[in-house]
Amino acid sequence: MNRRGFLQNGGKLVGMGIVASSLTGNSTAWAIRSSKRIKIGQIGTAHAHAAGKMATLRKLSQDYDVVGIVEPDLDQQSRLKDHSAYRGLKWLTEEQLLNTSGLQAVAVETDVAELVPSGMRCVSAGMHIHLDKPAGVSLAEFRALLDEATRRKLTVQMGYMFRHNQAFQFCFKAAREGWLGNAFEIHGVISKTVDAEQRKKLARYPGSMFELGCHLIDAMVRVVGKPDRITSFSRGTRPEQDSLVDNQLAVFEYAECTATIRSALVEVAGEKRRQFVVCGDRGTVEIRPLEPPRLLLALDQPREKYERGYQEVNLPHMSGRYDDQLIDLARIIRGEKDSEYTAEHDLAVQEAVLKASGVPTD
Repeated sequence: MNRRGFLQNGGKLVGMGIVASSLTGNSTAWAIRSSKRIKIGQIGTAHAHAAGKMATLRKLSQDYDVVGIVEPDLDQQSRLKDHSAYRGLKWLTEEQLLNTSGLQAVAVETDVAELVPSGMRCVSAGMHIHLDKPAGVSLAEFRALLDEATRRKLTVQMGYMFRHNQAFQFCFKAAREGWLGNAFEIHGVISKTVDAEQRKKLARYPGSMFELGCHLIDAMVRVVGKPDRITSFSRGTRPEQDSLVDNQLAVFEYAECTATIRSALVEVAGEKRRQFVVCGDRGTVEIRPLEPPRLLLALDQPREKYERGYQEVNLPHMSGRYDDQLIDLARIIRGEKDSEYTAEHDLAVQEAVLKASGVPTD
């Protein structure tokens, strides 16, 4: 359809729930959007992504009807009641939320230690869940959650933030369609600096790979699958200050590929050097930085509109880090599509995250 035809038919298209990215600012090229809103609530505000997820759910008012939020820590609740992401929401107990009439889904944004137990209670109550990362330190408990959700035919969407990043979407497509050939090398870096207070909180958990590297492990498994062997290297740079393992490297071995992922919490302006590189015998994708993403592509022959050799790929605008992810969740819940991520994928990622962090698996 040409532009004039599109504009002439715009009213019909909007009425059908078909919306174009050029008009809405949504980076999904085309999405069939139902008029039926999903009742959703959120449990927890302690996770680093909690406010961003709630702000996005409220923004996506075409897809979601946010019924309220649970935060059992009354001091935390008092601190956040006037935060822009939470202002005007109903503060509920978990029991009240899970007994809300018509509730279909819950975003679980607690402290990491409570993610899987909270998620299990939601699934047991018949709710689809968005579960933030990483999925705790017990592989057995996470497996039980996935098994229960599968048995009940419910969705568990993991909160890995690059799944719908336009550069990663391009990388996944290039790998899936054979543009890169056989992958022989993957290199990922994801680091930042944290203050003394954050260091104390993070020291309760296995370290920087667990906190940050998990995002790139998720992408690696999407491209080349479950690794055959994982070797973890862990260092703490400030032992006189705390026990935080703030400098980690993991090597992932495959039959024809080796992958390395580094993550540190002491790199100045580390966000600017975050990268994910996939090298195959027919092409390479290099994403650096990850946000806002910049992507270079090398090809041994032309593919679609891309020429042989190295070139920069112009990426669509993303309206928000979590927008496409949560729109995707709505479409899955409404039965408009299947999830691209299976329980087997999520379990393989969690096992790899734990091993890469130096944590024994069950």
